[in-house]
Amino acid sequence: MQGRDVRWYLVFHGRVQSVGFRYTAKRAADRLGLTGWVRNRYDGTVEMEVQGPRERIEQLLRTFDDDRYIRVTELEQENIPTVAEETGFYARR
Repeated sequence: MQGRDVRWYLVFHGRVQSVGFRYTAKRAADRLGLTGWVRNRYDGTVEMEVQGPRERIEQLLRTFDDDRYIRVTELEQENIPTVAEETGFYARR
């Protein structure tokens, strides 16, 4: 990754489980060359760590706006340190 990369920890609220959210995130992140992971939480939210250029992460987030099943009603975001050795984006259980 390059020096301008950022890493965000995100928590998505809304209709985000059982709607293909993790699959959609994985496909978009792979297409955009982002790294990190996404997983469902027991409280019905989805959490994600995503790393790459800020513009590409913002493109990833717009992917959810265009989906007919996913409805994000609230998004928590925190900047966290980048991970140098990370090589892909994974959907975790």
